Amino acid sequence: MPLQYMTSYADPALFDLPWSTPLEEWDDSHLAALPRGISRHIVRFVKLGRRIVAAKEIRDDVAVREYEMLRNLTRLGLPSVAPYGVVSGRATPEGEPLDAILLTDHLQFSLPYRALFSQRLQPDTVLRLLDALAVLLARLHLAGFWWGDVSLSNTLFRRDAGAFAAYLVDAETGQLFPSLSDGQRAHDLDIARVNIAGELMDLAAGGVIPDDADPIDISERILLRYAQLWEELTGLERFERGDRWRLEERVRRLNQLGFDVDEFEMSTDLDGASIQIQPKVVDAGHHRRRLLRLTGLDVHENQARRLLNDLDAFRAGAGRDHDAEELAAHDWMLRVYEPVVRNIPEELSAKLEDAQIFHEVLEHRWYLSERTGSDVTTQWAFADYLAHVLPDKPDEKSVVGVDTVEMPVVAMFPPDET
Repeated sequence: MPLQYMTSYADPALFDLPWSTPLEEWDDSHLAALPRGISRHIVRFVKLGRRIVAAKEIRDDVAVREYEMLRNLTRLGLPSVAPYGVVSGRATPEGEPLDAILLTDHLQFSLPYRALFSQRLQPDTVLRLLDALAVLLARLHLAGFWWGDVSLSNTLFRRDAGAFAAYLVDAETGQLFPSLSDGQRAHDLDIARVNIAGELMDLAAGGVIPDDADPIDISERILLRYAQLWEELTGLERFERGDRWRLEERVRRLNQLGFDVDEFEMSTDLDGASIQIQPKVVDAGHHRRRLLRLTGLDVHENQARRLLNDLDAFRAGAGRDHDAEELAAHDWMLRVYEPVVRNIPEELSAKLEDAQIFHEVLEHRWYLSERTGSDVTTQWAFADYLAHVLPDKPDEKSVVGVDTVEMPVVAMFPPDET
């Protein structure tokens, strides 16, 4: 049976690899010395021209299925390794059949959990890894993906400022549905809890994690973090007209959990409004690039995030979800942003840059709204800010806003209950 290549990119270097040899017997001239995680299959990192790919030896039908599943996850924009191809029809020179090999692109700057733990991580770092896995699992579930084998071993981690970003590696058991039931999600979580506890017990036996760290207790944290995320991501919130500050509060909580808001979906009834928010994690610099494209404002990333949140809330509150976002951005500039920055008194203009002043006005508006229990207009907040806040700031002072990069870390061990 001739070799069959199913690939997204036909590299001639594919033909130079020793497909008639079992993967575990490939010599070092074809392999890259990169840290590998634990797998039930033979996995190697292979040099393919100028790139490096991960090669996994599995049954032909399983390889094709996982390749297609990874293609679907990539198409949906979910954090996973990118599929490169499948080589099947393999056989030894003696004619003995060999399993197929699934090829995936090597995820640069990523590490398996064992490589991270070998660095003697601090206890709070262990929790950030679980936070990243909880974020990954919530994102997959939102997209209707049931993993079926959630574990640290099937995840790669990238450092992301003070936190970590997690990526799915193994989709062999996964299934895509239009949406997941509570039972399917609970099943995935139970698998995660059991697998992670076992992996941490193995590390504890090897003296890698502190003796007083309880693997079972730590593994339970993913259930807590996931539940917090899921509620913020999917919970319906009802509010009366004029309570837009509660919308801002919801976005703040999502930001603090490490999510950015992509769009708002709102529906109204006779009594008020129900709101659903569809958040996502975005790449570094995303907000700055998007704000520059929509408004021409070139500001810092956190400033851009805050301004875009207000722009999106303005668009949703005006019922313009179906309008081109460029048109809504133009109106937001005319009606909201420019009336503020144009009216900064000259004697106060050296205090802060325009975008930072506007950001602080939005913060001030939220605090005033929370205090009064109802919406405060941007104009009112601006007037109060000019009267009571800005004059007391020294010139050119840089004020750091709310940090929305790291997810808040829960305590590693619960307090004693008395």
